Amino acid sequence: MTTRDRIDGFVHGRAAQGFITVVILFNALILGLETSHRIMAAIGPLILFLDALCLSIFVVEIGLKLYARGLRFFRDGWNVFDFAVVGIALMPATQGLSVLRALRILRLLRIVSVTPRLRRVVEGFLSALPGMASVFLLMGIIFYIFAVMATKLFAGAFPEWFGDLGNSAYSLFQIMTLESWSMGIVRPVMEVFPQAWLFFVPFILVTTFAVMNLVVGLIVNSMQEAHQEEETAATEAYRDEVLARLAAIEERLAAREHATPGEGLHKSG
Repeated sequence: MTTRDRIDGFVHGRAAQGFITVVILFNALILGLETSHRIMAAIGPLILFLDALCLSIFVVEIGLKLYARGLRFFRDGWNVFDFAVVGIALMPATQGLSVLRALRILRLLRIVSVTPRLRRVVEGFLSALPGMASVFLLMGIIFYIFAVMATKLFAGAFPEWFGDLGNSAYSLFQIMTLESWSMGIVRPVMEVFPQAWLFFVPFILVTTFAVMNLVVGLIVNSMQEAHQEEETAATEAYRDEVLARLAAIEERLAAREHATPGEGLHKSG
């Protein structure tokens, strides 16, 4: 086993990954403490030192992975994600790039890359994106149709909500989320247009209860498929390991059977 193989086994081992997980959570706590002016006034230098220490650990980890795997490091999307997050943290937060100080909290997202269960959730979500694109396209068409209708129907009486296509789309989005939709928008509209419920109720049924359930269903189905693939891969790996052990046992038994007659002849001689 080469030095690179040993380092690769070490940085991807349970102990190292567990340690990195603890550092990520601790660093998230430190970054949260940095938002407190009272704490920073009291122990600011210590907080900044601990933050730099955590970042140094991340840099060492990425460096070891790069050394162990070389360019193969970038074939794994999660490695690229970790590299980008740590790289953003290393960029100087000058006046023009002051937003990078806020982006340092993205380091907490590394908990996803080191936790298999969270990785499965994200991978399931990403695999659902192609199907979700069709659902979002359908929702966009529905929104456009209803926004045009709402503008034509209610713009004269309620220009602040339905005065143009943009306002109508935003008001319909608020209605879809069921945020103050009844007392805030629909009932005032119904005071002027008593039959307006014939417009809003079908919109809510179609968008909130039908289309959004399609999105949830796609995500759940993708997560189940990802989980099933992971279980299948684990089963196949276990099967290969068992078969390898059985083959090794058969070889040992065969070697003993071949050795036994010779030993008997030796003893009889």
